[in-house]
Amino acid sequence: MAQATQEFGDWPLKRLMTEVCGSGHKSADDLTRAQATEAFERILAGEPDPTTLGAFWLSNRWKRNTPEELGAYVDVMCDRVEYAEPDVDPVDCGANYDGKGRTAILGVAAGAVAAAAGTPVVVHSGDRVPTQKQDSYKHVLDELGVHTELTPSDSADMVDETGFGFYYQPAFNPAIDDLFDRRDQMGVRTFVNTVETLANPAGASTHLGSFYHLAFAKKVVDTFVESEFHDLDRVLMFQGMEGYDDVRPGYTKVAEWDAAGDAGGDASEGNAEAAGSEGASFTDFEIETAEYGMDLEEDDLAVDDVAAESAAITEAVLAGERDGAFADAVAVNAALRIYAGEDADSIEEGLDAAREVIDDGSAYEVLEELREF
Repeated sequence: MAQATQEFGDWPLKRLMTEVCGSGHKSADDLTRAQATEAFERILAGEPDPTTLGAFWLSNRWKRNTPEELGAYVDVMCDRVEYAEPDVDPVDCGANYDGKGRTAILGVAAGAVAAAAGTPVVVHSGDRVPTQKQDSYKHVLDELGVHTELTPSDSADMVDETGFGFYYQPAFNPAIDDLFDRRDQMGVRTFVNTVETLANPAGASTHLGSFYHLAFAKKVVDTFVESEFHDLDRVLMFQGMEGYDDVRPGYTKVAEWDAAGDAGGDASEGNAEAAGSEGASFTDFEIETAEYGMDLEEDDLAVDDVAAESAAITEAVLAGERDGAFADAVAVNAALRIYAGEDADSIEEGLDAAREVIDDGSAYEVLEELREF
């Protein structure tokens, strides 16, 4: 709720709607950083009435947010996040918090495999977040008997002890969790669905995410560059199933960004434009997942009960008791995490490492350690 002593600037959401962003997707103007910052501060303080808030969220959706706006929203959120950094530097996996409803969630298994191969992984989610309110990382881990409702400090310890860590949104990002009811009333996704995945609660230097279209991957990279809070070294994104961080079978595009790219502008000198998606440090390439042993269709990864079946698949694959489509998909997704963490020079090398730790039982040991944590 709004604090009686809290003061804002000159841009209540109703004025922003009238003078800046509320005239429709073709004629609306973008917000400045200062305007976007004030708008989200008001929202998180509970200041706007529900009608104005809904209209503002919808106008942002109509006109499409710029990286400058998203960077401001991210920074306002991050000022309220409780960060807990492990001793290791993990790969931050930012999957859509509102979950999946048709295909198995493979990120727990892939993360455990990557951890066993020497690449620490962090995942984070809430509990059936609007709008889809489907199964996410938390629900698969719950089915596996892994504690999920942890303090951020405990989550950091989980990473250091097992190589895999889960951060629970209500614990590390309560300001966004408090928006649940208002988001639920919207019925459509808002920019909150984007920025919550970029919270990076472990302070990782590498982010792994997914996209439907390459333009979104570029926007995420530019958002990180615009953010005054985040200082990432590397972003890897790929076309994911249901918008999640499970790679889509078949012909798939991968986007890769490195802050230290040297072919066009020196990011180390603070040249934000050169460091963004227009700089030479941003590349995209195509892969055919069949070339990595994942010769299957998305329907081959479909399940009826996402949480329960994903957990059963995770256990069976890690125990070496299941091969075929799901085992291949887990190995490829683990390889991408290992490659993102720069613990392999290629996806092929990451795939070899993934299969080795599945075969020797190391990946299953990570699952056992998670259950004991």
